[in-house]
Amino acid sequence: MGVRLHLLRHGQTPSSRDNVFCGSGIDPELTPDGVKMAAAFASAYAATEWKAIYSSPLRRAAATAQTIADRAGVAYSTRDGLAEIDYGQWDGMTATAVDRDFHDDYVRWTADPAWNAPTGGETAIALARRVLGVVEEVTKDVHDGNVLLVSHKASIRSLLCTLLGIDVGRFRYRLACPVSSVSIVEFGPYGPLALTVADRSHLDTRLLALPGT
Repeated sequence: MGVRLHLLRHGQTPSSRDNVFCGSGIDPELTPDGVKMAAAFASAYAATEWKAIYSSPLRRAAATAQTIADRAGVAYSTRDGLAEIDYGQWDGMTATAVDRDFHDDYVRWTADPAWNAPTGGETAIALARRVLGVVEEVTKDVHDGNVLLVSHKASIRSLLCTLLGIDVGRFRYRLACPVSSVSIVEFGPYGPLALTVADRSHLDTRLLALPGT
């Protein structure tokens, strides 16, 4: 086995529950259910030997990583490159409100977020480059075994597109990434291989049924 990256999205937050834009510009805590999601992952993967654990510095991701690191007995470290996309002026808004207040930017972004940024925000190309920079660092330091990256919805989806040869401009439409889902990519002799995408089998029925994104 080569390096096996586990790309975990943090647990539920008020923003994910209410389906509003939540990028790097706002920093909500996990909800009580979000805390339970982190604990459920930590329990399900208790037997996994983590060679390293890295997290976005944002509180929702860092709290998730802390729970897993405590259970595993492995320290985690943060990387700015794993932070969520910068949604600029859209942070905290619903898609309906953004479409109303920033209509032209919203139309351009939904058509091709690779090269069109949210108003005052970040393109998906820029996002993918910085997240990939963390992966390149990780794979230089670790040559075999399991590595956990705790990050965010857009960050994980843009990275998966980059690794799997999918147009980054399609990241919102090709790959699911609900809260507390994990995608696993193994680096082998033929390049990155997706073993699992958006798995949430570690969550119980109630947590799986919660509303939100």
